[in-house]
Amino acid sequence: MPRKFLVLILLTLALPACGQNPARTNSTQAIEEALRAREFAQALQLAQEELSASPRNARLWTLQGIAFSGLNKSQEALAAFDRALSISPDYLPALQGAAQLDYESSNTQAIPRLERILRQLPSDPTSHAMLAVLAYKRHDCATAVKHFEQSTQLISTQPAALAEYGACLMDLNRPQDAIAEFQQIVAQSPQDPHARYDLAIAQLAAHQAGAVVETLQPLLGAGPGDPDILDLASSAYEELGDTPKAVELLRQAIVLNPRKTRYYLDFATLSFNHQSFQVGVDMVNVGLKESPNSAPLYVARGILYIQMAQYDKGEADFQTATRIDPAQASGSVAQGMAQIQQSNLDAALATVKSQLKSHPQEAFLYYLKAQILVQKGVPAGGPQFKEAIAAASRASQIQPDFALPRDILAKLYLESGQLNLAIEQCHLALRGNPSDQEALYHLIQALRQSGKGSKSEMADLVKRLADLRQESREQEALDNKYKLYEPTENDAGTPRQ
Repeated sequence: MPRKFLVLILLTLALPACGQNPARTNSTQAIEEALRAREFAQALQLAQEELSASPRNARLWTLQGIAFSGLNKSQEALAAFDRALSISPDYLPALQGAAQLDYESSNTQAIPRLERILRQLPSDPTSHAMLAVLAYKRHDCATAVKHFEQSTQLISTQPAALAEYGACLMDLNRPQDAIAEFQQIVAQSPQDPHARYDLAIAQLAAHQAGAVVETLQPLLGAGPGDPDILDLASSAYEELGDTPKAVELLRQAIVLNPRKTRYYLDFATLSFNHQSFQVGVDMVNVGLKESPNSAPLYVARGILYIQMAQYDKGEADFQTATRIDPAQASGSVAQGMAQIQQSNLDAALATVKSQLKSHPQEAFLYYLKAQILVQKGVPAGGPQFKEAIAAASRASQIQPDFALPRDILAKLYLESGQLNLAIEQCHLALRGNPSDQEALYHLIQALRQSGKGSKSEMADLVKRLADLRQESREQEALDNKYKLYEPTENDAGTPRQ
């Protein structure tokens, strides 16, 4: 008999049907014994004979459902369980059987059935696990995680469920928690490259670059390598400050799969961070030969051109990106940023306002609008001041963990003397980005002006800001330590000091 129904039978044997004498009849015992012996056809025949005499017996209908399930007749089994539930709506064995069948067929009716089971058995791990998987399939990770947390022991040996749990934790920006789930999968299947990749993704998101390298090490020396693994390892080595290794791995990834746009974008990011803009442009040009209609590659090249003060080329790339993929706001965002960099604030504001009409849910565009207005100068209380407040507030509503618009709100509230609001926005910004120096600076100013900061609190904040500034200087020095030289015909850009 299918393993999933063993518990169901035990429950059926233990719980009498509603209104039935707890003493089981000889006939009922015979049905149960046939089920235990996996003699499903005989159990079905006996159940049908008993039901002809007792058609209102929920227990018998449930036993018939189990027999049908043993014969792989799911529709008949579900009908029998439903008949039992029509007689006794909360009869637990029938609820469990029906929920199991609905779950296996991905029928959403499984959800209310499982919830009814949990009202009787609040800690039932099987019901929680099923609800978790169903929520995952609906892309409802908040609900999925809630139920996975109630079934951790049950799913600990089920890699698929652990992977879904980990994926949802990542979706909820909880990489540290996701690491524990992915580690269980790797422990069970240490040779599975997908398990190691998922674990490494979570470790990188948690800024554990050394752990990423350790996790991926068994895969890095195996054959020609998986380009996605190489790309991920490249990011880890860059975070560790080993730029030569990062570039070496990324070059290998590009050679193995020259049509993967993300690898060129990652190389452009490396070039940008190390102020090797022309090398980045050259590599993106290679990518555009492979994927000439890639809007992200045009945006990346445009940004690099802007850093080289080649504004016409940058603007042309941003316009090309928007023409290729008008549904994406990235080209227009980059164009607006380029116009800001050129101090062409009126043009930048017009670009952003135009794009907001077709992208009204793009938080970064609202942030850019607020930033442009601030740079233009907004007297406290004036129309543009209120417009900047509204734009930054809207960006924060769309993306609550986006720190940059909260920095603007804190600045504007501070300038207008609304100190409590400024303090609130600083705290919210720091919650999204604990290393936000601007938020820390504004918080210190607001607390000083309001007199709300204790002496020890102010000292801690000032020290924290000083430490962050020192870390920034050290990171800038590290970024500038390496320059990428021009790739030759056989060399795609190795870093050098």
